[in-house]
Order: sequence, then C-alpha cells, then structure tokens
Amino acid sequence: MLRLIPALILVLILIVFGLSNREAVTLGFWPTNYAATVPLSVAILIGMALAFLLGAAIVWLDHIGLGRRARRAEAQVRRLQAQLAEAELRQKPPIIATMPPARMPVLAGTVTGPLPPPEA
Repeated sequence: MLRLIPALILVLILIVFGLSNREAVTLGFWPTNYAATVPLSVAILIGMALAFLLGAAIVWLDHIGLGRRARRAEAQVRRLQAQLAEAELRQKPPIIATMPPARMPVLAGTVTGPLPPPEA
C-alpha cells in the first residue's frame, strides 16, 4: 500500500496539469504536411514520454556493453583463480601426519601422577 502513495501523487499532479493546460495547439510534422490539433498538456506529456523512452533506450544500449565486459572479466577471474590454485599446489610440499605428539613441560612442584582422592 505504501508503494502506491507516490504513484497516486504523480497521477494527481498529471491530472491537475492536464486540466490546467487545455488550450489547443497545432503540431506539425516537418517532413510531411500532416498537422494535428491537440491539447497543450497532451503535447507536452507526449514529448516527455518520448524523451523518457529515448533516455531509457540509451541507458539500455550502454548496459549491454557493460554486461559483456563484466562477463569477460568474471571469466578471466575464474581462469586466474584456477591458475593460482595450480601454482599453490605445485609449490607446497605435502604435509606428513606422522609428527610425534607434543609433550607438556613438567613444572617443579607439580603432581605428575594421578590425583589423590578428595577428602570427605
């Protein structure tokens, strides 16, 4: 419901704009002799819609090129990570699990045998 509030405000502004600009204007299309008489608000809104669509098309075309570059970069990162993993495996000596157990040092005055039973 909260998402509809900005849309409703925009629709209200467009309705007020359309009602306050009802004067008729004649639009001529240059290479032809075609002319149309439309309300001023319709002419302005059509111009704004065409500008929006043109801008969206420009951004979309730019995004296609950026997506292609991103896919190439991701593929190169995967290749380089595989090469790095290979190089690390070649350089590391194998770890041998036959090391002797670590011994704790015996401190002076400590008990080294079993603990005496608790006094009751």
